[in-house]
Amino acid sequence: MDPATNIDWSDPFEIGYRLAERFPDLDPLSVRFTDLHRWVTELEGFVGDPSASNEGILEAIQMAWVDERED
Repeated sequence: MDPATNIDWSDPFEIGYRLAERFPDLDPLSVRFTDLHRWVTELEGFVGDPSASNEGILEAIQMAWVDERED
């Protein structure tokens, strides 16, 4: 997906990919959800409502990031 393509909370795999690209040396399992939430909302092309996330969504993003890192 092009970095300029809009993403929102329903795109955990794309978000995980972009976070892996942005923070290549960071262990996603060490990230607090408050930081993860902020980093997602700061991604280029993110258009989701910041208040529309929840723990389940952040966990799905975190797991997608883990999967991306392991590939």
